[in-house]
Amino acid sequence: MIPEFMNEAYEVAVIGAGHAGCEAALACARLGKKTIVFMVSTDSIALMPCNPNIGGTSKGHLVREVDALGGEMGKNIDKTFIQSKMLNQSKGPAVHSLRAQADKQQYSNAMRKVMENTENLTLKQAEVAELLWEADKDGKKRVTGVKTVSGGIYPAKCVILCSGVYLNARCIYGEVCQETGPNGLPRATHLSDSLRNAGLQLLRFKTGTPARIDKRSIDFSKMEVQLGDETLVPFSFTNRAEDIKKEQQPCWLAYTNEQTHRIIRENIHRSPLFSGVIQGTGPRYCPSIEDKVVRFSDKDRHQIFIEPEGDYTNEMYLSGMSSSLPEEVQIQMYRTIPGLEHANVVRNAYAIEYDCLNPTQLKHSLEAKEIEGFFSAGQANGSSGYEEAAAQGIIAGINAARKLQGKEPIVLDRSQAYIGVLIDDLVIKETREPYRMMTSRAEYRLLLRQDNADLRLTELGYEIGLISEERYEGLLKKKKQIEEERARVASVLFGASGAIQQFLRENGSQELKTGTSLEELIRRPELTYKMLAPVDKNRPLLPPDVVEQVEINIKYEGYIKRQEQQVVQFKKLENRRIPDDINYSEIASLRLEARQKLSEIRPASVGQASRISGVSPADISVLLVYLSSAAKRKE
Repeated sequence: MIPEFMNEAYEVAVIGAGHAGCEAALACARLGKKTIVFMVSTDSIALMPCNPNIGGTSKGHLVREVDALGGEMGKNIDKTFIQSKMLNQSKGPAVHSLRAQADKQQYSNAMRKVMENTENLTLKQAEVAELLWEADKDGKKRVTGVKTVSGGIYPAKCVILCSGVYLNARCIYGEVCQETGPNGLPRATHLSDSLRNAGLQLLRFKTGTPARIDKRSIDFSKMEVQLGDETLVPFSFTNRAEDIKKEQQPCWLAYTNEQTHRIIRENIHRSPLFSGVIQGTGPRYCPSIEDKVVRFSDKDRHQIFIEPEGDYTNEMYLSGMSSSLPEEVQIQMYRTIPGLEHANVVRNAYAIEYDCLNPTQLKHSLEAKEIEGFFSAGQANGSSGYEEAAAQGIIAGINAARKLQGKEPIVLDRSQAYIGVLIDDLVIKETREPYRMMTSRAEYRLLLRQDNADLRLTELGYEIGLISEERYEGLLKKKKQIEEERARVASVLFGASGAIQQFLRENGSQELKTGTSLEELIRRPELTYKMLAPVDKNRPLLPPDVVEQVEINIKYEGYIKRQEQQVVQFKKLENRRIPDDINYSEIASLRLEARQKLSEIRPASVGQASRISGVSPADISVLLVYLSSAAKRKE
């Protein structure tokens, strides 16, 4: 029996120091709350055990939103990237997404340095074994702290679970099954049982990671080079392009082939994914290479991106080729790919199974419905990805701090941020697989662009207390410059003669038949704000990000206004609150499934109720009638 001993009390205890844990702990500490963060190893701080990049389609939006609220991820990747690229530039601005390759070791080291030098924040290498809580006379539970495997008790008023993929983790490839966390780090073996004893429901999920190949064994002449952008866009709104300019490393594109697929098909029975060894549910939108070969049997090749893991190492990451096949099969299939004929595998690909919470047990604040003061964020909530984790982490940290301050929680809705979409999907919709953010999940994505995250959220970050006065003043200046330039371009007029006609002819644009404004010319698809400089004689010198907002708002004005009208309708249902004490079993006209789902999830609004799987539009109509009748009875 390990003896118990009491440690110093904290206001907040954070379990885990991955991307969710770092943002949660920093938010709490920066808001003045005495915080301790636990990790199984200090080597796991901001660890990137899978892909060596931050951002990507829709994920880049999340990182910029975290930064706009006052988080750290955007600043950290700006310091440690080795290649940066804006994705989807051939498409509209709603789906432009920033993605940066990271130097993994430097990313972790830089975040650790920030954590270790943040006031009010203590780091502790220890495995948390128990969630401590007490119940009042009415049976309502409240956290009181955590207990470690060594018997240490750490009293805390709020606890934030950010356990990532460490809970009862096991790494599997072929016939090999290792009871470890990612990258061979220790797993957390005790906490799952404690969470169940507290009345929480756990799920079993699975993810995976590709092999790492020795760079010296790769023939890059047989691959397509993938370079970063010449003009850089920082993740953090506190940086400018010139602040982060550096020499970038290339990535490389290769392809599987029929020989690769034949080896996989011949050995598919040895994959634990198909043999039944793996019980956890894997991510549909990030399948293993054996999944791809089976599910997309009509395709004769699949893309593989060869990505450097950092300046410090020769390890190259095989993006798009995660696997749990046996080691010798992995080596055979890699060596069928042009350029990898002599590949030396530094680390085998593997699948990892782990426990996580059913996130429908959480409020939109990320506090548990049944345990006051207990919050959860990141892969512990059934999501996947570093960016999804960081986004939940900062919200959980903010709301834990605000709870201690006696303030209302911050809840972002689907019309305000991708973070709002992410959290709403997790807590309202049933998660049957690791959740991955995608632009298609956001109904109002033209309003929620990555380029305007600061305009949407930085004022809120300032009100919360995570944005400095100087940065807030910079935001106000930017807003004013955008407004003034919008007004100016609308007032600049051109007649249908002279230099403007020649300019339009030279640039393949239709000549004027009557006078027009500079704003109308910018609106033309073939013209841009920058192109019109020769005929815009009194143009002020403005920062690139101001120009970008002016141009987007002009070119997409009609679409933006349409989405703003849709948001007004969305808000009507979102603002129609549902009483906490409602008894759905009393609503006779509700279908049985709807009653069960509504009773289980207990949405706070009619809008939330309408997004629950199993609740039909007819059920919502019945609910609205019931709420109206109940309101009249109270009158």
